Amino acid sequence: MASSQNSAAYVASLMAIDTSTLPADGGERFNRLIFARSPYLLQHAENHVSWYEWGSAAFDRARSESLPILLSIGYATCHWCHVMAHESFEDQEVAALLNRHFVCIKVDREERPDIDDFYMAVAQTLTGSGGWPMNIFMTPDKHPFMSITYLPKRERNGMSGLMELLANIATLWRQRPDMIERNCQGIMEALEDARALHPDATVPDLKAVSEKSLQLLKKIYDPEYGGFGSAPKFPMPFYLSWLIGQAGPHHTPLPKGERVLHMALHTLQQMRSGGIWDQLGGGLHRYSVDRTWLAPHFEKMLYDQAMLARVAIEAYKATGEPFYSTMTEEIFLFVERELRSEEGAFYSALDADSEGVEGKFYLWDKSGIDDCLGSDSWLFCRFHAVTDGGNFEGQTILTAPVALDEFCPDQGLNIEDTREQLERCLTKLLLRREERIRPLRDDKIITSWNGLMIGALATAGIVFGKQEQIISAVRAASFILKHLRRDDGRLLRSYLNGASNIPAFLEDYAFLAGGVLDLYEATLDRSWLTEARQLVEDLLHTFRDPDSGEFTLTGHDAEQMPARVSSDHDGVTPSALASTAHVLYRLAWIDDNPELLETARAALDGILGEIQQNPLGHLGALQVLTQLGSEPAIAVFAGETDSSGAFALNTLLHNSALKNLIVRCDDQPVPLSLSLCCHGTCYPAVSTPEELERLLQQSGLSGGNSRT
Repeated sequence: MASSQNSAAYVASLMAIDTSTLPADGGERFNRLIFARSPYLLQHAENHVSWYEWGSAAFDRARSESLPILLSIGYATCHWCHVMAHESFEDQEVAALLNRHFVCIKVDREERPDIDDFYMAVAQTLTGSGGWPMNIFMTPDKHPFMSITYLPKRERNGMSGLMELLANIATLWRQRPDMIERNCQGIMEALEDARALHPDATVPDLKAVSEKSLQLLKKIYDPEYGGFGSAPKFPMPFYLSWLIGQAGPHHTPLPKGERVLHMALHTLQQMRSGGIWDQLGGGLHRYSVDRTWLAPHFEKMLYDQAMLARVAIEAYKATGEPFYSTMTEEIFLFVERELRSEEGAFYSALDADSEGVEGKFYLWDKSGIDDCLGSDSWLFCRFHAVTDGGNFEGQTILTAPVALDEFCPDQGLNIEDTREQLERCLTKLLLRREERIRPLRDDKIITSWNGLMIGALATAGIVFGKQEQIISAVRAASFILKHLRRDDGRLLRSYLNGASNIPAFLEDYAFLAGGVLDLYEATLDRSWLTEARQLVEDLLHTFRDPDSGEFTLTGHDAEQMPARVSSDHDGVTPSALASTAHVLYRLAWIDDNPELLETARAALDGILGEIQQNPLGHLGALQVLTQLGSEPAIAVFAGETDSSGAFALNTLLHNSALKNLIVRCDDQPVPLSLSLCCHGTCYPAVSTPEELERLLQQSGLSGGNSRT
């Protein structure tokens, strides 16, 4: 990227360029990435490196000139991608070496998760770990022989230098092609071996695997600060969701007085009070570099917001505590303010860096706070633990270490008055922060990530009884279904100034179908069910082998990587396979279609061995397998399902203690009613919230947060 300190403005300026007059190689000022849609690729459009996008032009040249390929994979908000670009890819000496001896390809991992997944498996096979920037050296037929992440230009502090490495690889390519070939062959064999490590198995003993998962989580749980493991510490929403699901609506005592629910709730509380949470603007940063949740890696990802919002909703349903509904609301306020497009869909992420410094947008000096807040500063600084010396490299990352109901009695303050005063302070500081140079926003609209947010908003809307959240989900879903489909109906991966030509992946179909089903469940609007059915029909046609029942993460009609890598697991986003199985399960019960239940089971057959060996990597699949082993609670609405009365019934229903709920709608022209069947019993139909509340209480299904 050019030396401009305002990366957002820089990328915007490149997007505004009329590229129709430029030559195919970008001309004197640019390389071929100037024609890209991705903000990440555009950040490198003025590099001296002669980058290509992934495609036939790059591979044809590599074959015709017998050159190795440097494949560099990253994303727009990746801090170390920026560092390596500045130190090396913007450097003329490095670029000259690369341009002379290599064909260089840049890939945005968010646009092409298939490429990223395959070569990440390569990196992990070679080094035991992976990360970004991920730099792969490979042959013109896409077979890898070496992997590195960040390297400085020259050797530094014992770390090898990129210049020396490039020179060595260029020499090996010319003089020892046999060594290169052996490396490639060994890597491909290792990938095949990795796939065979966990052979297919029968359905595991779910109770035993669940207990194993719980014991593993207890072992890595941090009882002081919450979370799992030490630094760096990630939010791990899958762990939290699974724990809440295990605990149910009531605290479940465990040996030695520990409680399943406590691990999840304590983690949420600690994150909300720490620097990983944006105390001014709401929302979650990517992860904490320390054990205490103080110093985050400051990027903000859409999927993190969606997944944490979902966990906070589950925590609210399990406890009825307003803390968690407020947490959910603050996430949505941030997303609506900073990641919402004008058309209603959601952008991907905010960068960690601004003005070339990570976190600068979010850090404060006490003097700046005093200047902004005046006489209110003492209260704000005391509540948020702001001192003259700061808590991070002489500056302050805002935290909220003490709950307001503990802080006020200790300080002799009225809680409501103090809350209002602090909210005014937050508003003033947020406005002051908006005057700063903002981090880059990656304006890609990614189908799968939008599916996650659509589902979170729809679920929150019905649980909290907030139509505006459901309307927000409707707008996003409508945009995706209208603008990210080809004329033949094929779903596409992303949108930025127009839809990309990259076909959607299994996760895109599964996450979007799940979000649309959540919308159906929240609105009782059968048109959303129709959309979900179509998405599932297309998913089965595009990603399922009709003979084996196995699902692929890339469609049969799309480009395939050189080899299949290890099967799907929960990562920073949910498992595509588990999400697919869950959608199939839900639709099977909604439509009373046993064939879909068998398809859902078959979707997980290939990872049954992995679930037993590594349950924490497959908690989503474990949840679905548990659901497949029992019948759900089924609620059937009849009559005017688009009425305020139906919405009130639906909200109360979703605040009950019912687990594994399936919602059906009967479109017969009858008075509004709700019929409920669960645990082998069907109950008399009800038509008002008061009747439903009595039914839930009498049957022991009323949650602690049920409302009339």
